[in-house]
Amino acid sequence: MRAIWKGAIAFGLVNVPVKVYSATEDHDISLHQVHNADGGRIRYQRRCEVCSQVIDYSDIDKAFEDGGRTVVLSKEELKSIPAENSHEIEVVQFVPSEQLEPMMFEKSYYLEPDSKSPKAYVLLRRALEDTDRVAIVQFALREKTRLGALRIKDDVLVLQSLLWPDEVREASFPALDESVRISAQEREMSAALVESMAADFDPDHFTDDYQIQLRTLIDAKLEKGDSLDTDETFGVEAGEGGKGEVIDLMEALKRSLDRKRGGGSAAAAKDTDADEDEAGEAPAKSAAGSKSGTKSAAGTKTAAAKSSTAKSTTTKSTTRKPAAKADSSAAKPAAKATTTRARKGA
Repeated sequence: MRAIWKGAIAFGLVNVPVKVYSATEDHDISLHQVHNADGGRIRYQRRCEVCSQVIDYSDIDKAFEDGGRTVVLSKEELKSIPAENSHEIEVVQFVPSEQLEPMMFEKSYYLEPDSKSPKAYVLLRRALEDTDRVAIVQFALREKTRLGALRIKDDVLVLQSLLWPDEVREASFPALDESVRISAQEREMSAALVESMAADFDPDHFTDDYQIQLRTLIDAKLEKGDSLDTDETFGVEAGEGGKGEVIDLMEALKRSLDRKRGGGSAAAAKDTDADEDEAGEAPAKSAAGSKSGTKSAAGTKTAAAKSSTAKSTTTKSTTRKPAAKADSSAAKPAAKATTTRARKGA
């Protein structure tokens, strides 16, 4: 066990240093929530309602709302409360154990002596044994001032936290206010039934049947192979941190919508560019036609030995496309000069 708190019992002028341990634990099988369609983990996020960010525990303070106004209390302010800083279990009364209402018992803690000599610890234990009483104490634990009962179990001091009187509700049921007549025979028969079931209480005689049957069900499903790879039930890996990213439905929808809108804008821009290209296609083709005419004229140099071929080439270059009319006039002198050179060469 690990000590959850250290302090001292103030027993008059006697100071008893102690370590505090949780005396009870939950034996229930821990279950978590998953999506029934794919087995994915269902998680809860600490999301701020103002900035919509997921908040770490270290950035969370506490607050109290009163009449439409919220008072925020920082960790430092809460720790400054005097009662919170007290590490003293103060004995205020010694009372008969039968006067304690069982409904007031909350949680139990073992107290271990925290000094070189346990003499003061043993002295307090003996005082409780000799007087057959329970010590009523006050102490602070986990941001709460508590009432408690100090008793003995197996030579160990046990601290049991108690609910405050205003934390125990009053029971008022109208049906019980009506007069009900019980016959003597009914009372005798009920007393006989109680006597037939009378026994000394032995907690080891009882078992938690639900947890046993739940464990049996889990083992049976594991044996049949009816299980999932645990890693596959988590969200995708989140970058350098290595922590599983919690997939938030609203965030996923927002991202999908933004992506869709972004894709639509890109498509529209693409269509606009296509229209602009189509509008400028005719001038581009004209320029291409003039370049083609020039290449044809240059090609006649290569065919200088064949005057007939040069002549036909000149004709083709001047009559290829009507769109190139302006440029073909510039091509004609070049073609004519080429033909003259061809004749001289011949």
